Amino acid sequence: MKVQNLKLIFLFFMSVLINPLNGLGQKKKMNVLFISVDDMNTDLGAYGHPIVKSPSIDRLASKGMIFEKAYCQMPWCSPSRSSLLTGLRPNKTKVMDLEYHFRQDLPDIVTLPQLFKNSGYYVARVGKIYHYGNPGHIGTNSLDDKLSWSERINPAGLDKTTLETDVINYTPQRRGFGASMAYYSDPLGGDKEHTDGKVADEAIRLLKQNKGKPFFIAAGFYRPHTPWITPKKYFDLYDMADINLPLISDKTQSLYPADAFGSTKPWPYNGLTTEQARECKRAYYAAISFVDAQIGRLLDALEKEGLDKNTVVVFWSDHGYHLGEHGLWFKQSLFEESAKVPMIISVPGTKNQGKYCRKIVELIDIYPTLADLAGLKAPSGLDGHSLAPLISNPDTPWDRPAYTQINRGEVPGHSVRTLLWRYTEWNFGKDGVELYNEETDPKELQNLATDPHYSMIVEQMKQLLKKVHSPGPIPKGKADPDARMKYSD
Repeated sequence: MKVQNLKLIFLFFMSVLINPLNGLGQKKKMNVLFISVDDMNTDLGAYGHPIVKSPSIDRLASKGMIFEKAYCQMPWCSPSRSSLLTGLRPNKTKVMDLEYHFRQDLPDIVTLPQLFKNSGYYVARVGKIYHYGNPGHIGTNSLDDKLSWSERINPAGLDKTTLETDVINYTPQRRGFGASMAYYSDPLGGDKEHTDGKVADEAIRLLKQNKGKPFFIAAGFYRPHTPWITPKKYFDLYDMADINLPLISDKTQSLYPADAFGSTKPWPYNGLTTEQARECKRAYYAAISFVDAQIGRLLDALEKEGLDKNTVVVFWSDHGYHLGEHGLWFKQSLFEESAKVPMIISVPGTKNQGKYCRKIVELIDIYPTLADLAGLKAPSGLDGHSLAPLISNPDTPWDRPAYTQINRGEVPGHSVRTLLWRYTEWNFGKDGVELYNEETDPKELQNLATDPHYSMIVEQMKQLLKKVHSPGPIPKGKADPDARMKYSD
């Protein structure tokens, strides 16, 4: 009998160690506050940057595990978000553009928020979680997934209604408004009159209304996505004298495969002058500080309502962002700045708050992680892996790489990132290969792929890439407007 009791006690404490949410005395289900931002450069968006002011994200980082090397599956909004929320890589969701809905071929798939909804949680979305054209689809359901949510709210503010004629737009003839090098320092509107201010308002209201039940509330912010329209006070935080661009030369493009630069045309800076690009970078900084202030309001409400002790907070961006590195701007490259994302997971009661995890992780790991932490059974076949062991101990053995892909028309690009190397193939190596030592060359300025001294590394990385991406046609779905309406609205 005593042996039996000892076994039971051992099993109980093992369950506590494995699942940090099921701590001693824990009676309630843990809540989830799921915070997303759009187009945030990892190095500028959080963790105490010397110029960018993001005190709220820094505050969250001080209470969570900071995943310093987290990567998206495709540096483009809809493919990335669809992967994160389904737990599957783009080759399985077939989402390769901004129109196709993953349920066209996967009608019965259970998404991350849907898993919580099916498990008795109140599950709601405010703003952009699945893909929304920005600013065109603000205020609509756009490419949402109605099966994922109990409630959906689509705020729209001044950044949606501001006339394009009021905005300084340096690329009006070359790019659509939602992909423009454009900004507006709003001298009159306050935070709560802009869309992201309204997203924070609505998310706070939902927190208060549903604090007596287990919830999964997703707050999807639209900034710092272009056009960079924010209240003037956030522009005033930054002096143009402090805004600089990375050095590039006329020889820069010759050092890389042509497809590596396919995301920015004309090169460099989408045709802007250096001074115009610096103005846009300042506007981007302002947009980060604006959305950071709204995140701060959410964190304040969480504490005021006494929910911070029983709520897991997840912070993520759908991909990274270029601000002049290699002469590039925006996303859709396979360089580090585009593929790497900010990611923080704050779990109440864990001992490693404010610690950095330097293991390679992916956005698709969020789904199994939250299921694991909440004690829910995730669907079989997810491509990601639970990060719960790393949240408990960031030094836990972990040797998984990260895979990121993008297409240049019919030419696929695939990249694999390990702790030491990034290896990239264009058209399965036919149109170019890249290899970078991330320890000695973190800015990826020296392509080692053709250096015979690294031929063995190239072959090793090639085989690692083949584990996920083998030669063949791009497995993309064909958008159907009727299906989009069926699953979104």
